Amino acid sequence: MENQIFELSYALDTFYFLVCGALVMWMAAGFAMLEAGLVRSKNTTEILTKNVALFAIACTMYMIVGYNIMYDGGIFLNGIVGDGVAGAEEAKTYAPSADFFFQVVFVATAMSIVSGAVAERMKLWAFLLFAVVMTGFIYPMEGAWTWGGKSVFGMYTLGDNGFSDFAGSGIVHMAGAAAALAGVLVLGPRAGKYSADGKPKAIPGANLPLATLGTFILWMGWFGFNGGSVLATATVENANSVAVVFMNTNAAASGGLIAALLVARILFGKADLTMALNGALAGLVAITAEPSTPTALQATLFGAAGGVLVVFSILTLDKLKIDDPVGAISVHGVVGLLGLLLVPFTNDGSTIAGQLLGAATIFVWVFVTSFIVWYVIKLIMGVRVSDEEEFEGVDMSECGMEAYPEFTN
Repeated sequence: MENQIFELSYALDTFYFLVCGALVMWMAAGFAMLEAGLVRSKNTTEILTKNVALFAIACTMYMIVGYNIMYDGGIFLNGIVGDGVAGAEEAKTYAPSADFFFQVVFVATAMSIVSGAVAERMKLWAFLLFAVVMTGFIYPMEGAWTWGGKSVFGMYTLGDNGFSDFAGSGIVHMAGAAAALAGVLVLGPRAGKYSADGKPKAIPGANLPLATLGTFILWMGWFGFNGGSVLATATVENANSVAVVFMNTNAAASGGLIAALLVARILFGKADLTMALNGALAGLVAITAEPSTPTALQATLFGAAGGVLVVFSILTLDKLKIDDPVGAISVHGVVGLLGLLLVPFTNDGSTIAGQLLGAATIFVWVFVTSFIVWYVIKLIMGVRVSDEEEFEGVDMSECGMEAYPEFTN
C-alpha cells in the first residue's frame, strides 16, 4: 500500500512538473508575439526568427553542457539516471528528466528577454551566436551558484548568506536583462531614436493587438513558471502551496497593470497601452522571487510597486539613451531587483544583505561576461546591420522575406 501511494505521488508530481514546463515553454510564444507587436512591421520576420531559433539553441546547449554545469547532471551522452537533478531528495519525488525539461525552458526564457532589447538593428547570426554562449555557459554558471547551491568561485555560497529566489526574479529575469543591457550598450540606439539635442522620439510598434496577445500568453505561462517552482503537488501541503502561488501570481500581475495604467494617466494624460502591458509583466516579475509567502493583498501591492517602477524606469533609460524597444531591461532587470528586495518582507529565511549579495553576484557575472562576448562578436563579425539595411528593415536583409508582403512599410 505504501509503495502504491509513493508511485501515485511520483506520477502526479512528474505530470504536474511536465505540464508546468509546457506552460513555461508557451511563454516563448508570448515573447515572440509581444516583441513582434512592439517592433515596426519591417522587422517582424527577423524578431520571430530570433525567438524560435533561440528556443531551439537554448534547449540544445543546455542539454549538451549547461545542465551539467548547473547541477552536475550531464545527460548528453549518458542520459538522465539516478539523482542527476538539483539534489537527491528531489529526485525521489519526480522523474529526473522532468526536472531537466522544467529547467531548460527557464533558460530559454532568460534568453528571450535579450531578443526584444536588441531588436531592429542587430545581425541575426550575431544574436544567435551570443545565444549559444548565454545558454550554454553564462546562465548555467550563475544558476549553479543559486539554485545549484555551489559556491561562487569557492569564495561564498549565496544560500548560506540569506539569499532566496523562489522562481527566478534575479536568476532568470535580471540575468536576461543584464545580458540585454550589455548588448544594447555595445550595439547603440536605433537610427532616428534620438533627436540632435538628445531627446528621445517615440517609435511606435506595428501591431498592438499582437503585443496584447503576447502579454496574455506570458501571463498564463507564468502560472507554470511560478507554480511549477513549488516542485510538487501530490500532498495537501504542496497543493495548498501551489494554489497560493497561482493566486498571488495573478494578483501581482493585476496590481502591476492597474498601477502602471494610473501612473501613465497621471504623467501623459492618457491611458498608455504599452505601459499597461509592461505593468502587468512587471507585476509578474516582482512576485516571482517569492510568490508563496505573501498574502493576496501583499502580492497585489508588490505587483503595483513593480508597475509604478517600470514606468519611471522606461522613461529614465530613454533619457540615458539606452534604447530598448520593448522595455525588457526595465521590466525584467530593474523590477527583477525589486522582486529580490521584497522577499525578506514575507520570508524570514532571507535577508536584505543576502538579497543584495545575490543580486550583485548575478548582475556582475552576467553583465561582464555578456559584454565581453558581445564585444568579441562585434570584432569578429559585427553586431549591427548597415544603415541602409536598418532603414529598409532587417526582414529582407537578414531573412529574405517580409512578414506583411501585401502592405508597404
